[in-house]
Amino acid sequence: MVKTTVSLIKADIGSFPGHSRIHPQLLEKAQKMLSEAEGKVLTDSFVTHCGDDLELLMTHTKGVDSPEIHKLAWTVFTECAALAKKMKLYGAGQDILSDAFSGNVKGMGPGVAEMEFEERGSDPLLCFMADKTEPGAWNFYLYKVFADPFNTSGLVIDPGMHEGFIFEVHDVVEKRRIMFRTPEESYSLLVYIGAPSRYVVKHVFRKDGLIAASTSTQRLSLIAGKYVGKDDPVMMIRAQSGLPAVGEVIEPFATPIIVAGWMRGSHHGPFMPVGLCDANCTRFDGPPRVICLGFQVANGKLIGPVDMFDDVAFDRVRSRCNELADILRAHGPFEPHRLSLSEMEYTTLPGVEKELKHRWEKIPE
Repeated sequence: MVKTTVSLIKADIGSFPGHSRIHPQLLEKAQKMLSEAEGKVLTDSFVTHCGDDLELLMTHTKGVDSPEIHKLAWTVFTECAALAKKMKLYGAGQDILSDAFSGNVKGMGPGVAEMEFEERGSDPLLCFMADKTEPGAWNFYLYKVFADPFNTSGLVIDPGMHEGFIFEVHDVVEKRRIMFRTPEESYSLLVYIGAPSRYVVKHVFRKDGLIAASTSTQRLSLIAGKYVGKDDPVMMIRAQSGLPAVGEVIEPFATPIIVAGWMRGSHHGPFMPVGLCDANCTRFDGPPRVICLGFQVANGKLIGPVDMFDDVAFDRVRSRCNELADILRAHGPFEPHRLSLSEMEYTTLPGVEKELKHRWEKIPE
């Protein structure tokens, strides 16, 4: 049986005004380019945005890390960046960190989440896209979905999930990975993913090897060696039939959590789930946003989307996020609103420190 591959690739290639949102002309250009590739290298495609990030969702039969697919995405991003520069949009080409394509877009700026699988009788796919935060923002939610029976009752009552899941965790600083089996290694897993600035869940598998989730783990500052913008990660989760139900997958987002990012990637802020119509970051360039689009995958075609967070059931968490935003903003330049100094190493702060370095004096003993 031919396997279906789903590739979700994003990049910030210019926005207006400032870091608020993608211009409609960029969305139109990207969708036109992907539509022209359907029936050739692509089976289906869908283009959208979250805040100032251009999101490309593509299905095909080329497998993960396909040079053809990554080249197509790279071409879309570079041509849209060129249009953004003509329009003098802010941060035009911001996530394009290389001048030449080198086989795939990993390490070149764009964020990538991909999975290849044999389609089941029914295959729901939930695509999450974030703005103004880091890849580790998904850690909390993935643990709740795949390892917490108080969120996912299927872990207790569904024989297909009763054995638990395997988490693939990446150390984005040392560029290494480790596998944890849950529930038996849950505490060891939490030791690492509770530090999301360094340890990021890349994949989740059922114990029979079936892939359940995939995320982007690219850290722009570690690639560029300086702050060039926040990473704005993406994530895909398959649901139902021996996997968490759709409702179990999105339920953790009803709890407001604090993530790193927001203004200049230098602050902590509430991660707000919103419908696509509200995926525009304006208050202090935020707060950090997340959208979720739901699809059915059928013979490589994307049936949908459904805007999962465009629901009054999430009004309360949005209200709580706004309250948390008020509390954190009141701290101004003080921690914990501002990131700790260790996390500020890759933001704009080093430039200030460099200017003041010669003025420090040793305190006499």
